[in-house]
Amino acid sequence: MSDDENHPTSSNPLVLHGRHFGRTVFAMCNYPALLTAESSIEDYPVDVRREHRVFMELIDSYPGLLDHLTNGEEEDIIHLGELMGKGVSGARGNNTKTLKSAVLEWLVPRGQALILPLSQNIKSDCGFNHEVTGALLCPAGLDWLNAETKQSLKSSETVVRGDQWPMFLYAGYVYDPEDPWTGLLRSEILIFGFKHVFTSPSSVDKEPKATCSGNAYLHGMKSITKGLSSIFSRTDTITDSENFYHSILDLLEDPDESEEVVDLMTWWTRRIFPNSSSSQRSISKNSALSKIREKRAVLQE
Repeated sequence: MSDDENHPTSSNPLVLHGRHFGRTVFAMCNYPALLTAESSIEDYPVDVRREHRVFMELIDSYPGLLDHLTNGEEEDIIHLGELMGKGVSGARGNNTKTLKSAVLEWLVPRGQALILPLSQNIKSDCGFNHEVTGALLCPAGLDWLNAETKQSLKSSETVVRGDQWPMFLYAGYVYDPEDPWTGLLRSEILIFGFKHVFTSPSSVDKEPKATCSGNAYLHGMKSITKGLSSIFSRTDTITDSENFYHSILDLLEDPDESEEVVDLMTWWTRRIFPNSSSSQRSISKNSALSKIREKRAVLQE
């Protein structure tokens, strides 16, 4: 069952929409300010212009919202923003709470135990202070097996910025400095985390049923978008998570990287929603359709 169904006190449609919007489109946004901004978008820096794009997506995603903004008083609009912000914060809190224990099971292959056990409620023995989590959090390009590097990370002598992406983002936790796109955002632990939040915790071990009540099913998701799950906080000054979040979006929204991004989104859609029409568009070799396409391509040359 999805967390949205477990919060009867948060059943306001705007709160529920905020939960989903924060997970799938943009997690870090001051929604009351976003809805009441009046200045020309060109007067704002890049990060605010991104929020304007988020605003336009928000308008498109919630029928009737534009009418509320056009005809409502400012205090009513602020209240709408607060309700949506409440939804985003609720989604973030729920994701963080449920993922804490789940992640501990994903750190090592099933059936194996961590040599040094971890507790979801104790932070002092995790992060760079634990061999397994330290290796996953180590910035790509640094060698966790190097004793000096490891000690520097543990002691915080080496300060990790948000745009120094951790190894756990890469498939097989392997980084290729010659081709940084290889395996990026395709790791097993990311797939597990996405399934846990969007399709259901049980779907981590098996394909979700068509009738499941996960967040993806409840909101009609059939493909993957560029927005990331709302597990980040603007007030987190230790892990620089806001910089991390924006740096990922910078890459995914870069027109020069569009080919790689489309390939990445297609890959994710096929992994998460294998039965959706958007994940089944590859054409079988030697099929009638492939022959028709080949013939058409020759005629157009």
